[in-house]
Amino acid sequence: MERSSLLWVFVVLAVLCVRETEFAAAAGTADGSEEWGYVEVRPKAHMFWWLYRSPQREGLPASEWPVVLWLQGGPGGSGVGIGNFQEIGPLDTDLKPRNSTWLQKADLLFVDNPVGTGFSYVEDESLVVKTDEEAATDLTTLLTELFNNKESLQNRRLFLIAESYGGKYAVTTGLSVLKAVEDGKLKLKLGGIALGDSWISPEDFVFSWGPLLRDVSRLDSNGLEKSNSLALKIRQQLKNGQYGEATDTWSDLEDVILGSSNFVDFYNFLLDSERDPLSSTAMEVSNLVVMRKYSRYLSSKVSSAGDLGSIMNGVIREKLEIIPKDVRWGGQTDLVFTGLENDFMKPRIKEVDELLSKGVNVTIYNGQVDVICATKGTEAWMEKLKWEGLQKFTDSSRTPLFCESRGETKAFRKSYRNLNFYWILGAGHFVPVDQPCVALKMVGEITQSPAHSSRRGSKYRM
Repeated sequence: MERSSLLWVFVVLAVLCVRETEFAAAAGTADGSEEWGYVEVRPKAHMFWWLYRSPQREGLPASEWPVVLWLQGGPGGSGVGIGNFQEIGPLDTDLKPRNSTWLQKADLLFVDNPVGTGFSYVEDESLVVKTDEEAATDLTTLLTELFNNKESLQNRRLFLIAESYGGKYAVTTGLSVLKAVEDGKLKLKLGGIALGDSWISPEDFVFSWGPLLRDVSRLDSNGLEKSNSLALKIRQQLKNGQYGEATDTWSDLEDVILGSSNFVDFYNFLLDSERDPLSSTAMEVSNLVVMRKYSRYLSSKVSSAGDLGSIMNGVIREKLEIIPKDVRWGGQTDLVFTGLENDFMKPRIKEVDELLSKGVNVTIYNGQVDVICATKGTEAWMEKLKWEGLQKFTDSSRTPLFCESRGETKAFRKSYRNLNFYWILGAGHFVPVDQPCVALKMVGEITQSPAHSSRRGSKYRM
C-alpha cells in the first residue's frame, strides 16, 4: 500500500476514534425517557445537553410532537440547572414531580450554553465566547451533532424558547440555524422562537427602569432624575461604540436604583431584594454574584430545598456519571460574563427583524411586574422593528387568556401573521415560576402541541 493510502487510513481511524470517544461521553435512562451528554463544539470547548422525552406523546405521531430548547439567561445561567429544576423541567429542586412541567406540551432539551456555563466547560479560559454570534455558532454545532445523528429528531419542530439574556442567544442562534439548514449542513425544522422577558435592547430597558419605578412608587423624582442621567450616559456610550464602558455604567445604574428604592427586587417590583450583602451587589458585573442572586431568588419561591449548586454537584452529578472529575457545576460561571461583557449591552433588534422577514414565528412574552426586562422596555424596542407587518400588529386587538373558563384574567395575547405578544399578569422576570398555569397554556399555543387536555402522571424520578 502506498504511503498516501496508509496516511488516509490512519486519518479515518483517528476520526472514528474521536467520534467514538465523543459518543461515549453520553448516557441516559434504560427506558430512553432521558438522554444527556457532551459535544466538543470546538477543540477543548465542551457543551453539556440533557434531553427529556415527554410521556404525553404516547400514542401520538412523533412528527407532531414538538421539541423545546430552553435557553437560560445570565450570561452564565445554567439551563440544565435553573431552567430544568427551578422552572419547567419534570422535577423541582426537592426532586419531586412538577405539576406544571412543560413536558406536558413538548419534549425538553436543556443546554448549558455558552461553554463555561453549568456543566459545560473549557479546558483553556481563553476559549469562552466573546460575542453572541460565537455562542450561536457553538450552539448550532451542538444541534448539528444531535439532530444529524438522531433521525427521530429530524422530522420534529424545534422551538427556541428563551429567558432574559437567553433571548439574545435565541435570535442569533435562530439565524445561524436557518443558514445551516439552507446550506444542507443541519437536518432540523425550526418551528419558531419565543423571547421571554428578554434582554434584546439594553438601551430601551435602562430607560424604562426609572419611569416604571416612579409610577409604582419605588422611586421619587430625585431617584428618577439620577436614573435617567445614567441612562443618558449609557445611550451616548452605545452611540460611541463603547460597549464595555456601557456595561460598567449599567452596573452603576443598578446600584443607584437599589439605593434610591430601598433595594427593590429587579425581578419583581412588588418585592424587596434580600437584605444581605448579596442584595447591594446583586447586579454587579461579577456574574458569579449575579447568578447566585438569580438562583437564590428562584429557590426562595419554588423550593424548600438547599442551595441549587449543592444539588447539582451532589445527587444530580452522581446520576449523570459522565461529568469530568475536575468540572463542577457553575465553576466557570464568572468567566462567561467576563467574556461577553463587551457584547452585553449590544442590541439584537435587527436580528428579530430578520427572523420576522424570513417568516419565522416569533413570540414575545413579558411578566407584568418585571423590572430588569420590563414590559415598558420591551414595547419600546418592538416599536423600532422595521418589519412590514408591525403597524397592523399594533392596531390589532388583544385577547384575554384564562386558566379556567372565564376565570380570573391571567394574560393578554396579540397576534398578527408570524408575530405574537403575551402580557403575563402577576408575573415577574420568571414567568413559568410566577404564573405556571398560563405559561403552560402559552407554550402549548406557541408550539401548537397536540397534547391531550388530561394530565398524566410524571414518570420522572431520581
